Formats: sequence, C-alpha cells, structure tokens
Amino acid sequence: MGAINAAIEVGKEKLDVALGSAGEQFTEANEPRAVARLCQRLAAAGCERVLIEGGSYQNLLVAALRAAELPVVIVNPRRVRQFARSIGQLAKTDALDARVLALYGERLQPPVRELPNEQTRALRDLWVRREQLIEMLVMEENRLEHARKALHRGLRAHIDYLRKQIRQADDDLDRTVRNSPLWDKYELLSGVPGVGPVLSVALLADLPELGRLNRREIAALAGVAPFNHDSGTLHGQRKIQGGRPRLRRVLYAATIASG
Repeated sequence: MGAINAAIEVGKEKLDVALGSAGEQFTEANEPRAVARLCQRLAAAGCERVLIEGGSYQNLLVAALRAAELPVVIVNPRRVRQFARSIGQLAKTDALDARVLALYGERLQPPVRELPNEQTRALRDLWVRREQLIEMLVMEENRLEHARKALHRGLRAHIDYLRKQIRQADDDLDRTVRNSPLWDKYELLSGVPGVGPVLSVALLADLPELGRLNRREIAALAGVAPFNHDSGTLHGQRKIQGGRPRLRRVLYAATIASG
C-alpha cells in the first residue's frame, strides 16, 4: 500500500477529492455510481488513509469505502479547522478544504481505526434521536415555565407528545439491542454498579471502541482523561476535556445520579 493520504470534502451533491496535499484533485457526484467509481480509483491509487470530516452526507460514501476495504479515517472538523489556522490557511473553499484535510493526514497521521458496523450505526442513530427529543423536551419545559397562560395548552400538548416519543425511542433502543450481538456486551455493562440501561446504551452507541482500546485511549475518547496544565515551574490542576460531548453528558448525569 502506498503513502497517499487521500482526502474527501463531502457535500450534499458532490465530493471534492485530493490525492495528497500536492497531488491530483477532482470531483465526483455524491451518488452511488460515482461513489463506486471513486472507490475503484482510490483502491488503484494505493491509499495509506482516506480522510473524511464527520458530517451529515457521508453515509453512502463511508459504506462504499468500507465495502472496498479502504482505510477510512473520520476526522473531527474542528480539529481540521484549527490545523488550517495554525498553518495560516484562512481561505475556505471545498477544493482548499480537501487539500488541507490531506495535509492534516500527512502531518498528523491519525490512526486508522475500525469503523462501527451496521448494527452499531443503527443503534447510534436511535440514540442520537432520543437525545434530540430530550433536548426539545427540556426547551419546551423551560418555555412553559415563563410563557403566558394563553400558550400553556399548546406547550403542554407538545410536551406530552415528546414524552411519548421518548418512551417509544426507549422501546426501539431496547428492541434493537436485544435483537443484536450487542446484547452480551449490554448485559456486561449494565451489570457494573452505577451503570444503568441509559448509560449502557450510550456506551454501546457512542463508544464502540470499548473493549478494543486500552484504558487511557478509552478515557480520552470518553472525555474523562485528566490532562496536564503545566508550564515551567507552574504545576496547574489537571482537567478533563474533549471527548465525545453526548457521552460526556450521560456520564456526568450518571455520576450525579449515583451521588
């Protein structure tokens, strides 16, 4: 396999591709036949990595890259933007973004990790939807607290509807886990003191690397690893930061609930 870090800037209708930070650039449509053609081209080029920023329009592409057994790396867009600023790249177009993403791969060499399988992705979709419903419920309950009386009926009706949807989401999650190979891991997690059904599903959905990486790597991904804040003779207080925001929120709530 060669040393090409291919980067793909994924849009709703098109894909901007850079074969390395100084290599060929081209575009393909974000539709099945074009994506299949792109996978063949990347496989023939010999890629050390195929880098994609996490986003909304990548499902078709990622599934095809996985099927072609290409080394896919999904990168946090915020980190790529910080990298672009650090090298003085302030202009932003789809073609430039692909170049910067390829350079990011060459300079930082992010590890190629196993991507979530179809069952884990389905579980994650359900989990994300449940979190969205809870966020909407909290917002509506906050509005009800301060709204004029004339709005109460409509707000209460929407709150009742959201609660029903959350219960349905819980049922869907439970059924999905029970009917998948993830059930054994779910039972193992939920058997740990302080880890209830919600946190167990959150770990399965948002931390599929659990059981495959070491404890330090898992702590960093979960956002609970303490990082040094030292400079010269100053030894600052260690702080946790980063990680996956949804999972951190659930871990924090579980910590509060357990006292």
